[in-house]
Amino acid sequence: MGHHPHQSSASSSLTDSNSRRVVVGAAILDDKHEPGQMMLARRKAPKSLAGYWEFPGGKVEAGEDLEQALRRELQEELDVEAEILDRIESPEPQGWLLGNGMRMQVYTAVIISGKATALVEHDQLAWEQLDSTALHAFEWIPADRPIVDALLEQLSR
Repeated sequence: MGHHPHQSSASSSLTDSNSRRVVVGAAILDDKHEPGQMMLARRKAPKSLAGYWEFPGGKVEAGEDLEQALRRELQEELDVEAEILDRIESPEPQGWLLGNGMRMQVYTAVIISGKATALVEHDQLAWEQLDSTALHAFEWIPADRPIVDALLEQLSR
């Protein structure tokens, strides 16, 4: 079967790669019921994104649902166990469009154990007030800026 890579594998790998084109991100809040602050993470890699702030998270792997993937990524990137709360509503159901053509689903979350540490992708973490002016003062990855606004709007409801 492995001798005919062009037969039926192309269509199945296509849907497979599409499902993997989703990444998940977390808006980590300081409190589940009355959040006042959110954690931002500053990337150190790749070079094109180094120094920009983002929602921590990463790729969804085969067999994972979005929330499982996000919990795993937060464990790997920040060394914390998180509880995933609500999805931040995006203009399209498949998620927020990123600069690389991938889609990101972002959820609010709270840390339930561990102290967040920048381990892999990031060189700095910051807690900032849930305030538009304060948050937009950071140099976000451009695709994440509209998500900041959607988050603030959703939390104010």
